Amino acid sequence: MSYLKPQFRHPKLPKNKIGYTIKEYEGPLSTLCAGCGHDSISAAIVQACFEMSVEPHKVAKISGIGCSSKTPSYFLGNSHGFNSVHGRMPSVATGASMSNKDMVYFGVSGDGDSASIGMGQFVHVIRRNLNMVYIVMNNGCYGLTKGQDSATADQGSKSKAGSINPFQAIDLASLAIELGAPFVAQSFSGDKQQLVPIIKAAMHHKGFAFINVISPCVTFNNNAGSTKSYDYVRQHIEATSTLDFVPEMPAITTKYDQGKSTKVALHDGSIIQLNKLATDWNPEDRLSVVNALQQARLKNEILTGLLYVNTEWNDLHGTLNTCKTPLNKLTEKDLCPGEEILEGINSGFR
Repeated sequence: MSYLKPQFRHPKLPKNKIGYTIKEYEGPLSTLCAGCGHDSISAAIVQACFEMSVEPHKVAKISGIGCSSKTPSYFLGNSHGFNSVHGRMPSVATGASMSNKDMVYFGVSGDGDSASIGMGQFVHVIRRNLNMVYIVMNNGCYGLTKGQDSATADQGSKSKAGSINPFQAIDLASLAIELGAPFVAQSFSGDKQQLVPIIKAAMHHKGFAFINVISPCVTFNNNAGSTKSYDYVRQHIEATSTLDFVPEMPAITTKYDQGKSTKVALHDGSIIQLNKLATDWNPEDRLSVVNALQQARLKNEILTGLLYVNTEWNDLHGTLNTCKTPLNKLTEKDLCPGEEILEGINSGFR
């Protein structure tokens, strides 16, 4: 069976602080097209979880339908997973999170799954600020159904069949910022050096963390004239910053030129350290970010990096003031405290 990976690994593979090698974070061989950008994103997730010493059984991967939504099968094989209905991944993720808030939730979606049939779900999961990492593997086409233009295909871009897209594209990163997402980043599947620290920071952000990743479809959307091809993205990419994620413990030191860096503290004391490249851009100022994205669009540039972050807003559990213990760990005694206490509660409403 060609989809199975060999079990042998070098006996001296490095281990993380909980004693796992990177093998414990992998999955079976991918059946996606050779060279698919989605596999590079999966590899970045594996690397981020390994470096952050996340226990695989404390991770839940939830997806919808599409090439991107197949990828959870190919990483973190020892974690929990659920492949849901097309566009409905956020509902399943919400239910899972409300039941057990101690898990790390990865929502994996595509431009069709989020920007078309799942748009309503995408809007409301942002509005509720669900504590999850939401990754869109964005290739501008429906690769699973032979390459039709998706809602994120740029106006004027050419498909492999030769047709020109006449419609304006939905910019998911700009939309997420406008809707109030407290963590918004954008990257390129071919830039693992940038993508890995972004995923690390998203995992530690308390609240909704959205990452839009341009991920070229090598079979149906990697042709001349496509604005989601490898060549086009490499020629038009513009990073807002170089960045490093500094966990609360152990400390990691980085060097930046004086006056050119900024630090953003997350809830747990971890730090995102940015070395600014873009001018007139502040990752904690929504208006600044929106202006930067609009200016980049006028110049046919694709801004990547951490675009916006806000650490002040409550996540869904904070808003609803849920109990500290995950609901799936509450006992009958916790849920049914007895007739005397119930009578006291009822009397308060009389």
